[in-house]
Amino acid sequence: MANILLIANLNCDRLLLLNKPLQVGGRYHYQDGGQRLGGGGANTGIGLVWAGHDVALVSQVGRDKVGDWLLAEASTMGIDCRLMQRYSQNTCEMLLMMTPDGERTIIRPERPRFQLSAPPNWSQWDALYINSSALGVDDWALSAMSQTLVIAQLAKDCRPRPCHYLITSATDLAGRSELSPWEFGLSIAGSHLRGFIVTHGASGATLYQADGQQLVVAQQAEVVDTTGAGDAYAAGLIHGLLRGIGEVEAMQEGARWAAFAVSTQSSIPGEQLHQYLSQ
Repeated sequence: MANILLIANLNCDRLLLLNKPLQVGGRYHYQDGGQRLGGGGANTGIGLVWAGHDVALVSQVGRDKVGDWLLAEASTMGIDCRLMQRYSQNTCEMLLMMTPDGERTIIRPERPRFQLSAPPNWSQWDALYINSSALGVDDWALSAMSQTLVIAQLAKDCRPRPCHYLITSATDLAGRSELSPWEFGLSIAGSHLRGFIVTHGASGATLYQADGQQLVVAQQAEVVDTTGAGDAYAAGLIHGLLRGIGEVEAMQEGARWAAFAVSTQSSIPGEQLHQYLSQ
């Protein structure tokens, strides 16, 4: 359907299932849930592949056995990894500590600096999705803007994220600025911004635009594992925008994909989403 380029992490997740919620100074027992494919590149990309899109990933992994495993797993799931870079250090695991109520705490290693090379020919791509702190990502976005739909996640700091649609969670937005959400979005994304989407978990998501705002309710779901829910939301949103169904309808599609994600004990999309997209 569409050619989509993702700039996002590819992770080796190690799942630790805790016996009770986290508290400062607490002691915990855990069950080792093993290694699993994760990161925004996999969590977003696999659903888009299942939806019929051609998806390529730009990221980096170590030149070791774990890095080999990550590339093999992502390629097997249908993601084009030919643009992936390798670094000489080992690929460290991302620790996901999951409590019985489905909430997770993430402990991740410091990654080597990731410098993007020259931007590709954007006429070959229908969408660019950015969920990475790679150096040069803003230059890629600016060069893509006139030819390609650009969607970006708000960075953890206030660095520029030139894009048409900016996404963040209410938790990540809290305390960032005294500006209104739309004005803050413009300060990050620039004048090309068409919509700033702030997700509120089970309460839905708000679309901020120059002429107002609109709340789009969440889809009901039984929460099993919240890991990857935001990535799945972004994938569903991208899919909807590329289908041209309108922003609110695209957000509803994102909410549907996120609901499937939290109902699955996995970082990457599960069988419920696969079945939905196969219908």
